[in-house]
Amino acid sequence: MSIRDWPEGERPREKLLQRGSTALSDAELLAILLGSGVAGADALTLGRQLLTEAGGLHALLVDPANTTRMAGIGPAKRARLVAALELARRSLNEQLTARTSLHSARDSGEFLRAKLRHLPYEVFACLYLDNRHRVLGYEELFRGTVDGASVHPREVVRACLKHNASAVILAHNHPSGVAEPSVADRAITRSLREALQLIEVRVLDHLVIGAAEPVSMASLGMI
Repeated sequence: MSIRDWPEGERPREKLLQRGSTALSDAELLAILLGSGVAGADALTLGRQLLTEAGGLHALLVDPANTTRMAGIGPAKRARLVAALELARRSLNEQLTARTSLHSARDSGEFLRAKLRHLPYEVFACLYLDNRHRVLGYEELFRGTVDGASVHPREVVRACLKHNASAVILAHNHPSGVAEPSVADRAITRSLREALQLIEVRVLDHLVIGAAEPVSMASLGMI
């Protein structure tokens, strides 16, 4: 039986329109994105298979290219998955930059998590702020392997001057998913604080992005 033969209130698309997106499971949302199934399987069944084979929604969206090995997923369906993820990231970016100012780690944590959590390699990034903590820009400065990224204080200083920043929020991801700040994380944070103090730029926080909620080094008393 195809989805079209289901009761109207149980079809994913109609269910979304009637009850809202939060009423749908991950597989149902994927079914809407996929649009159609393959021979012998409807879109919802295909969505469930994708989640099972990938190991969950996050694992699937981290690298939608992995779906090339999955039956029923061609270029068009992969493109929909990638586009949906990018739209979500851009939406978060728009919400962040529209705010008048940032006052807590939570204000920027969701945005930085969306930017960095899915990456299979480590990235060090900066969120530049003016003296009222309004967002001036976001930039990924250094990229590394799964084991880490080399961070050069001189380049961070240069970037802050370029953006005319008065304050900065540092961020990097741990591809392992464990967001516990390492000894190296603490050391580079101290070095960056000392370097940026020379140009009167305050380091407000350093967020470590893992699989769960971002970890704020400022909240842990490390800044």
